[in-house]
Amino acid sequence: MATGYYSPISYQVPPSEDGWLLKTLLQKRMGVSRKLLSRLKMTDQGIMLNGERVYISVRVNAGDTVEIRMEQETSEDILPQPVPFEILYEDEHLLVVNKAAGMIVHPTHGHYTDTLANGVVYYWAQKGEQYRFRPVHRLDQETSGVLVIAKNPYSHQHISEQMIAGTVDKRYNAWVHGVPAVPSGDIDGPIDRDPAEPHRRIVTPDGYPSLTRYVVKEVYPGAAMVELKLESGRTHQIRVHMGSIGCPLIGDGMYRHWLYGKAELERVAGLDAGEQAELERVAELDAGEHAELERVAELDAGEQAELERVAELDAGEQAELERLAELDAGEHAELERVAELDASIPRQALHAVRLSFQHPVLHTELVFEAPLPPDLALLQAKLRQAPVADADIVQIKGEIP
Repeated sequence: MATGYYSPISYQVPPSEDGWLLKTLLQKRMGVSRKLLSRLKMTDQGIMLNGERVYISVRVNAGDTVEIRMEQETSEDILPQPVPFEILYEDEHLLVVNKAAGMIVHPTHGHYTDTLANGVVYYWAQKGEQYRFRPVHRLDQETSGVLVIAKNPYSHQHISEQMIAGTVDKRYNAWVHGVPAVPSGDIDGPIDRDPAEPHRRIVTPDGYPSLTRYVVKEVYPGAAMVELKLESGRTHQIRVHMGSIGCPLIGDGMYRHWLYGKAELERVAGLDAGEQAELERVAELDAGEHAELERVAELDAGEQAELERVAELDAGEQAELERLAELDAGEHAELERVAELDASIPRQALHAVRLSFQHPVLHTELVFEAPLPPDLALLQAKLRQAPVADADIVQIKGEIP
């Protein structure tokens, strides 16, 4: 239940707007949405003109002071919990944090505690403040970096509108396997759910328009550090797009390097006739039996799906599979290098390094940068110290526009 009002957001009417309808001024000059306007009209102090409550049908005069006040809110469904987090900036309208890798932003089914939301709500409660937890955008659980939280619906609306208009500049650093064939460019590939595995995303012609701009910043033996700018905000967008050009993120267990799949095919293709028959039997189990099998055999979801697919091949397809699945010596060596890098970090090597936008009330340009977390700093140091000639470590000065 609301217990009061937040500080007012004020606007002084200039001579050029003398005689305007208050409703027009609220929408055109103060940027109040229709939804928020309806809420403000329902409260005693929501819309004030020179300190008095008025109807939005009145006309304003030059020099008048218009104020809007929003009722205080809380996130009653979020348990306050002392979860530590790093603050980059805070005022009465915004909270900007450096989210740690492994931290879920908002409670979800099965994850009701130990989230960023739990920690933020606790932090506000300790200060005696009331706000509803309103993240303006999202970061994957294992992605670290800058995250913006709005403290009221007006701030949330204005930053969201900037995101839709493409004026919010979101920059990421990613460390990837391989080196993009072109040092800088755009990845323009529609993204949608993978029909076979709905929790994953794929590039598909029928997907939602998605655009990622990138520039290679450092090149190492068999890997690179890439700076990326998102022009859209699809789930897993950077991870899917970089994988689509043959440069999956180091440490990404969901969108793994293609050599892992080929190695698994090689293992499956080497089964004898009796093992193949057993494989076909396993593939025909129902959901409950699969769950039990996974518990006993410790197969992960990807391996189980691969077993089912391979088991359905006919004899000719099996023979072709055996031919294609054989890793050559170079691929074996490359897979060892890929696996070693993936083992060096327990999550995808992705960091939201920079975010800039216009303050929703002050209208000043804000720029926030999140320092590199220890795990990524160690990975970068390891890549820079690779036992090769210095000429193989290249730093590039290119920039994304």
